[in-house]
Amino acid sequence: MSERLNRRFVDQIKVLFGWDPAKPSKPEDISPEAQKIHFYKKGNRDLIEQKLHARAHAEHGNKWRNRRWATLIFANLLFVLSFALDIQILEGALTASRFVGFHLIDLNSALQVMLAHKHIINNLLIGTGTVLVLWVLLGGRTFCSWVCPYHLLAEWAEKIHVFLAKKKLVTDQTMDRRLRTVFWVVFALLAVLTGYTVYESISPTGIVSRALIYGPGLAMLWVLALLFFEVFFSRRAWCRYACPIGLTYGVVGIFSPVRIKYKLDGCFHEGDCRKVCLVPHVLDTVIKGRAVETEVAIGPDCTRCGLCVDTCPTGSLTFEVKGLSKIM
Repeated sequence: MSERLNRRFVDQIKVLFGWDPAKPSKPEDISPEAQKIHFYKKGNRDLIEQKLHARAHAEHGNKWRNRRWATLIFANLLFVLSFALDIQILEGALTASRFVGFHLIDLNSALQVMLAHKHIINNLLIGTGTVLVLWVLLGGRTFCSWVCPYHLLAEWAEKIHVFLAKKKLVTDQTMDRRLRTVFWVVFALLAVLTGYTVYESISPTGIVSRALIYGPGLAMLWVLALLFFEVFFSRRAWCRYACPIGLTYGVVGIFSPVRIKYKLDGCFHEGDCRKVCLVPHVLDTVIKGRAVETEVAIGPDCTRCGLCVDTCPTGSLTFEVKGLSKIM
Protein backbone atom coordinates (compact mmCIF):
# COMPACT_ATOMS: atom_id res chain seq x y z
CA MET A 1 0.00 0.00 0.00
CA SER A 2 1.38 3.43 -0.98
CA GLU A 3 1.97 6.18 1.56
CA ARG A 4 -0.94 8.12 0.05
CA LEU A 5 -3.30 5.19 0.49
CA ASN A 6 -2.01 4.72 4.04
CA ARG A 7 -2.91 8.33 4.81
CA ARG A 8 -6.30 7.86 3.21
CA PHE A 9 -6.84 4.67 5.23
CA VAL A 10 -6.24 6.57 8.47
CA ASP A 11 -8.47 9.40 7.23
CA GLN A 12 -11.30 6.95 6.48
CA ILE A 13 -11.13 5.62 10.04
CA LYS A 14 -11.57 9.21 11.25
CA VAL A 15 -14.50 9.53 8.83
CA LEU A 16 -16.04 6.44 10.45
CA PHE A 17 -16.07 8.32 13.77
CA GLY A 18 -17.71 11.38 12.22
CA TRP A 19 -14.95 13.59 10.87
CA ASP A 20 -15.24 15.08 7.38
CA PRO A 21 -13.15 13.48 4.62
CA ALA A 22 -9.80 15.19 4.03
CA LYS A 23 -9.17 16.87 0.68
CA PRO A 24 -5.82 16.71 -1.15
CA SER A 25 -4.14 20.01 -0.21
CA LYS A 26 -1.00 19.87 -2.37
CA PRO A 27 0.05 18.15 -5.62
CA GLU A 28 2.22 15.54 -3.89
CA ASP A 29 -0.89 14.28 -2.06
CA ILE A 30 -1.96 12.77 -5.40
CA SER A 31 0.09 10.14 -7.24
CA PRO A 32 1.64 11.14 -10.60
CA GLU A 33 -0.58 8.59 -12.40
CA ALA A 34 -3.73 10.03 -10.84
CA GLN A 35 -2.56 13.59 -11.54
CA LYS A 36 -2.26 12.76 -15.25
CA ILE A 37 -5.85 11.48 -15.36
CA HIS A 38 -7.15 14.52 -13.44
CA PHE A 39 -5.29 16.85 -15.83
CA TYR A 40 -6.58 15.01 -18.89
CA LYS A 41 -10.17 15.24 -17.70
CA LYS A 42 -9.86 18.91 -16.83
CA GLY A 43 -8.98 20.03 -20.34
CA ASN A 44 -10.54 17.41 -22.61
CA ARG A 45 -13.80 18.55 -24.24
CA ASP A 46 -14.30 15.13 -25.81
CA LEU A 47 -15.18 13.86 -22.36
CA ILE A 48 -18.51 15.65 -22.57
CA GLU A 49 -19.51 13.59 -25.61
CA GLN A 50 -18.20 10.44 -23.94
CA LYS A 51 -20.20 11.23 -20.84
CA LEU A 52 -23.42 11.76 -22.80
CA HIS A 53 -22.81 8.54 -24.73
CA ALA A 54 -22.18 6.57 -21.54
CA ARG A 55 -25.34 7.92 -19.91
CA ALA A 56 -27.43 7.18 -23.00
CA HIS A 57 -26.26 3.58 -23.16
CA ALA A 58 -26.01 2.85 -19.46
CA GLU A 59 -28.11 0.00 -18.11
CA HIS A 60 -29.17 0.96 -14.62
CA GLY A 61 -30.14 -2.36 -13.13
CA ASN A 62 -30.87 -3.29 -9.56
CA LYS A 63 -28.82 -6.48 -9.44
CA TRP A 64 -27.10 -5.83 -6.12
CA ARG A 65 -30.12 -4.21 -4.54
CA ASN A 66 -32.30 -7.21 -5.44
CA ARG A 67 -29.70 -9.68 -4.13
CA ARG A 68 -29.41 -7.69 -0.92
CA TRP A 69 -33.17 -7.44 -0.37
CA ALA A 70 -33.57 -11.17 -1.03
CA THR A 71 -30.79 -12.01 1.46
CA LEU A 72 -32.16 -9.68 4.12
CA ILE A 73 -35.72 -10.95 3.79
CA PHE A 74 -34.59 -14.59 3.76
CA ALA A 75 -32.43 -14.16 6.88
CA ASN A 76 -35.24 -12.54 8.87
CA LEU A 77 -37.88 -14.89 7.47
CA LEU A 78 -35.83 -17.84 8.69
CA PHE A 79 -36.21 -16.53 12.25
CA VAL A 80 -39.97 -16.18 11.76
CA LEU A 81 -40.48 -19.64 10.25
CA SER A 82 -38.25 -21.33 12.82
CA PHE A 83 -40.40 -19.92 15.62
CA ALA A 84 -43.78 -20.30 13.91
CA LEU A 85 -43.18 -23.89 12.79
CA ASP A 86 -41.01 -24.84 15.79
CA ILE A 87 -38.34 -26.32 13.54
CA GLN A 88 -35.44 -24.97 15.64
CA ILE A 89 -33.17 -24.01 12.75
CA LEU A 90 -32.61 -20.38 13.74
CA GLU A 91 -33.97 -19.60 17.18
CA GLY A 92 -34.09 -16.28 19.02
CA ALA A 93 -33.72 -12.88 17.33
CA LEU A 94 -30.94 -10.84 15.76
CA THR A 95 -29.62 -9.68 19.12
CA ALA A 96 -29.02 -13.26 20.29
CA SER A 97 -29.81 -16.49 18.46
CA ARG A 98 -28.95 -20.14 18.02
CA PHE A 99 -28.34 -21.64 14.59
CA VAL A 100 -28.85 -25.44 14.64
CA GLY A 101 -27.73 -25.42 18.26
CA PHE A 102 -24.74 -23.10 17.76
CA HIS A 103 -24.97 -19.81 19.68
CA LEU A 104 -24.65 -16.50 17.80
CA ILE A 105 -24.55 -13.14 19.59
CA ASP A 106 -24.79 -9.68 18.03
CA LEU A 107 -21.48 -7.93 18.64
CA ASN A 108 -22.93 -4.68 19.93
CA SER A 109 -25.38 -6.52 22.19
CA ALA A 110 -22.58 -8.68 23.61
CA LEU A 111 -20.50 -5.58 24.32
CA GLN A 112 -23.45 -3.92 26.09
CA VAL A 113 -24.04 -7.01 28.25
CA MET A 114 -20.39 -7.27 29.28
CA LEU A 115 -20.24 -3.56 30.09
CA ALA A 116 -23.40 -3.90 32.19
CA HIS A 117 -22.00 -6.92 34.06
CA LYS A 118 -18.53 -5.32 34.26
CA HIS A 119 -16.68 -8.50 33.39
CA ILE A 120 -16.02 -10.74 30.41
CA ILE A 121 -18.61 -13.50 30.07
CA ASN A 122 -17.14 -16.68 28.56
CA ASN A 123 -20.42 -17.87 27.00
CA LEU A 124 -20.81 -14.54 25.24
CA LEU A 125 -17.28 -14.76 23.87
CA ILE A 126 -18.07 -18.15 22.35
CA GLY A 127 -21.24 -16.80 20.74
CA THR A 128 -19.58 -13.68 19.40
CA GLY A 129 -16.47 -15.42 18.02
CA THR A 130 -18.09 -16.80 14.89
CA VAL A 131 -20.09 -13.62 14.33
CA LEU A 132 -16.92 -11.54 14.67
CA VAL A 133 -15.02 -13.62 12.12
CA LEU A 134 -17.98 -13.54 9.72
CA TRP A 135 -18.29 -9.75 9.71
CA VAL A 136 -14.54 -9.16 9.67
CA LEU A 137 -14.46 -11.16 6.44
CA LEU A 138 -17.61 -9.72 4.86
CA GLY A 139 -17.16 -6.13 6.02
CA GLY A 140 -18.65 -5.00 9.31
CA ARG A 141 -21.34 -2.65 8.04
CA THR A 142 -22.45 -5.25 5.52
CA PHE A 143 -24.62 -6.34 8.45
CA CYS A 144 -26.51 -3.04 8.21
CA SER A 145 -27.60 -3.31 4.58
CA TRP A 146 -27.75 -7.10 4.14
CA VAL A 147 -29.27 -8.29 7.45
CA CYS A 148 -30.73 -5.48 9.59
CA PRO A 149 -34.56 -5.38 9.17
CA TYR A 150 -34.78 -1.71 10.18
CA HIS A 151 -32.44 -0.85 7.31
CA LEU A 152 -34.98 -2.17 4.81
CA LEU A 153 -37.81 -0.15 6.38
CA ALA A 154 -35.61 2.95 6.42
CA GLU A 155 -34.65 2.36 2.78
CA TRP A 156 -38.32 2.33 1.80
CA ALA A 157 -38.94 5.43 3.94
CA GLU A 158 -36.03 7.08 2.15
CA LYS A 159 -37.76 6.56 -1.19
CA ILE A 160 -40.79 8.43 0.16
CA HIS A 161 -38.52 11.21 1.46
CA VAL A 162 -36.77 11.55 -1.92
CA PHE A 163 -40.15 11.67 -3.72
CA LEU A 164 -41.41 14.39 -1.37
CA ALA A 165 -38.13 16.30 -1.70
CA LYS A 166 -38.46 16.34 -5.50
CA LYS A 167 -41.94 17.83 -5.03
CA LYS A 168 -40.32 20.38 -2.66
CA LEU A 169 -42.60 19.27 0.16
CA VAL A 170 -39.73 18.37 2.51
CA THR A 171 -36.04 19.23 2.86
CA ASP A 172 -33.29 17.04 4.26
CA GLN A 173 -32.04 18.36 7.60
CA THR A 174 -28.48 17.15 8.00
CA MET A 175 -26.78 16.68 11.36
CA ASP A 176 -23.25 16.29 12.67
CA ARG A 177 -22.14 12.69 12.03
CA ARG A 178 -20.04 12.76 15.19
CA LEU A 179 -23.32 12.38 17.07
CA ARG A 180 -23.14 8.64 16.39
CA THR A 181 -19.86 8.38 18.28
CA VAL A 182 -21.35 10.43 21.12
CA PHE A 183 -24.37 8.10 21.29
CA TRP A 184 -22.08 5.05 21.31
CA VAL A 185 -20.15 6.43 24.29
CA VAL A 186 -23.35 7.50 26.10
CA PHE A 187 -24.97 4.07 25.81
CA ALA A 188 -21.74 2.35 26.83
CA LEU A 189 -21.56 4.54 29.94
CA LEU A 190 -25.23 3.92 30.72
CA ALA A 191 -24.61 0.16 30.59
CA VAL A 192 -21.69 0.51 33.02
CA LEU A 193 -23.46 2.90 35.40
CA THR A 194 -26.91 1.28 35.49
CA GLY A 195 -26.05 -2.39 35.05
CA TYR A 196 -28.67 -2.61 32.29
CA THR A 197 -28.38 -2.81 28.51
CA VAL A 198 -30.25 0.46 28.05
CA TYR A 199 -29.63 0.66 24.32
CA GLU A 200 -31.28 -2.71 23.65
CA SER A 201 -34.61 -1.31 24.85
CA ILE A 202 -34.65 1.33 22.09
CA SER A 203 -32.65 -0.40 19.34
CA PRO A 204 -34.87 -0.42 16.23
CA THR A 205 -32.91 -3.41 14.92
CA GLY A 206 -33.86 -5.54 17.92
CA ILE A 207 -37.40 -4.15 18.14
CA VAL A 208 -38.22 -4.90 14.49
CA SER A 209 -36.57 -8.32 14.66
CA ARG A 210 -38.59 -9.33 17.73
CA ALA A 211 -41.78 -7.84 16.27
CA LEU A 212 -41.42 -9.98 13.14
CA ILE A 213 -40.87 -13.15 15.16
CA TYR A 214 -43.10 -12.76 18.22
CA GLY A 215 -45.53 -10.05 17.09
CA PRO A 216 -45.42 -6.25 17.44
CA GLY A 217 -45.60 -4.49 20.80
CA LEU A 218 -45.69 -0.90 21.98
CA ALA A 219 -41.99 -0.53 21.16
CA MET A 220 -42.95 -0.44 17.47
CA LEU A 221 -44.36 3.05 18.10
CA TRP A 222 -40.76 4.19 18.63
CA VAL A 223 -39.76 2.63 15.29
CA LEU A 224 -42.69 4.33 13.53
CA ALA A 225 -41.66 7.65 15.09
CA LEU A 226 -38.12 7.19 13.74
CA LEU A 227 -39.44 6.41 10.26
CA PHE A 228 -41.76 9.45 10.40
CA PHE A 229 -38.78 11.64 11.33
CA GLU A 230 -36.74 10.22 8.47
CA VAL A 231 -39.52 10.73 5.91
CA PHE A 232 -40.35 14.31 6.81
CA PHE A 233 -37.21 15.77 8.41
CA SER A 234 -33.89 13.99 8.02
CA ARG A 235 -33.07 11.34 5.44
CA ARG A 236 -31.79 8.09 7.01
CA ALA A 237 -31.22 9.95 10.30
CA TRP A 238 -30.92 6.92 12.59
CA CYS A 239 -28.43 5.01 10.44
CA ARG A 240 -26.32 8.07 9.58
CA TYR A 241 -26.26 10.00 12.83
CA ALA A 242 -27.30 7.81 15.75
CA CYS A 243 -27.00 4.03 15.48
CA PRO A 244 -24.23 2.63 17.76
CA ILE A 245 -24.52 -0.76 16.02
CA GLY A 246 -23.33 0.83 12.77
CA LEU A 247 -20.24 2.21 14.49
CA THR A 248 -19.45 -1.11 16.17
CA TYR A 249 -19.68 -3.04 12.91
CA GLY A 250 -17.81 -0.29 11.07
CA VAL A 251 -14.83 -0.78 13.40
CA VAL A 252 -15.07 -4.57 12.94
CA GLY A 253 -14.89 -4.14 9.15
CA ILE A 254 -11.83 -1.87 9.04
CA PHE A 255 -9.61 -4.64 7.67
CA SER A 256 -12.28 -6.50 5.71
CA PRO A 257 -11.18 -7.94 2.36
CA VAL A 258 -14.66 -7.38 0.86
CA ARG A 259 -14.99 -3.79 -0.31
CA ILE A 260 -16.09 -1.43 -3.04
CA LYS A 261 -13.24 -0.32 -5.30
CA TYR A 262 -13.19 2.94 -7.27
CA LYS A 263 -11.36 3.31 -10.58
CA LEU A 264 -10.54 6.89 -11.50
CA ASP A 265 -9.92 6.57 -15.25
CA GLY A 266 -13.48 5.65 -16.26
CA CYS A 267 -15.31 8.02 -13.91
CA PHE A 268 -17.13 11.12 -15.22
CA HIS A 269 -17.71 12.50 -11.70
CA GLU A 270 -21.44 12.95 -12.21
CA GLY A 271 -22.25 12.14 -8.63
CA ASP A 272 -25.13 9.73 -9.27
CA CYS A 273 -23.49 7.25 -6.90
CA ARG A 274 -23.42 9.77 -4.05
CA LYS A 275 -27.09 10.58 -4.57
CA VAL A 276 -28.18 6.98 -3.89
CA CYS A 277 -25.62 6.18 -1.19
CA LEU A 278 -26.74 5.75 2.42
CA VAL A 279 -23.37 7.14 3.57
CA PRO A 280 -22.28 9.50 0.74
CA HIS A 281 -19.29 10.76 2.73
CA VAL A 282 -17.51 7.45 2.00
CA LEU A 283 -17.63 8.31 -1.72
CA ASP A 284 -15.70 11.57 -1.36
CA THR A 285 -13.01 10.12 -3.61
CA VAL A 286 -15.35 10.19 -6.65
CA ILE A 287 -15.56 14.00 -6.47
CA LYS A 288 -13.52 15.56 -9.27
CA GLY A 289 -9.89 16.08 -8.23
CA ARG A 290 -10.15 14.08 -4.98
CA ALA A 291 -8.82 10.61 -5.89
CA VAL A 292 -5.24 10.21 -4.65
CA GLU A 293 -4.56 7.05 -6.68
CA THR A 294 -5.97 5.55 -9.88
CA GLU A 295 -7.68 2.86 -7.79
CA VAL A 296 -9.04 3.56 -4.32
CA ALA A 297 -10.85 1.29 -1.85
CA ILE A 298 -13.93 2.78 -0.20
CA GLY A 299 -13.65 3.16 3.59
CA PRO A 300 -15.05 1.03 6.45
CA ASP A 301 -18.20 3.12 6.95
CA CYS A 302 -19.41 1.76 3.59
CA THR A 303 -22.34 -0.66 4.03
CA ARG A 304 -21.50 -2.60 0.82
CA CYS A 305 -25.14 -2.17 -0.24
CA GLY A 306 -24.17 -2.08 -3.93
CA LEU A 307 -26.42 0.84 -4.88
CA CYS A 308 -23.45 2.81 -6.21
CA VAL A 309 -22.34 -0.22 -8.24
CA ASP A 310 -25.82 -0.56 -9.75
CA THR A 311 -25.98 3.18 -10.52
CA CYS A 312 -22.53 3.91 -11.98
CA PRO A 313 -22.88 4.20 -15.81
CA THR A 314 -19.22 3.38 -16.49
CA GLY A 315 -18.53 0.57 -14.03
CA SER A 316 -16.03 2.69 -12.11
CA LEU A 317 -17.34 1.27 -8.83
CA THR A 318 -17.16 -2.49 -8.35
CA PHE A 319 -17.13 -5.09 -5.60
CA GLU A 320 -13.70 -6.53 -4.86
CA VAL A 321 -12.26 -9.18 -2.56
CA LYS A 322 -8.83 -7.87 -1.61
CA GLY A 323 -6.02 -10.11 -2.81
CA LEU A 324 -8.27 -12.41 -4.81
CA SER A 325 -7.42 -10.75 -8.14
CA LYS A 326 -3.73 -11.51 -7.56
CA ILE A 327 -4.27 -15.25 -7.34
CA MET A 328 -6.84 -15.60 -10.13
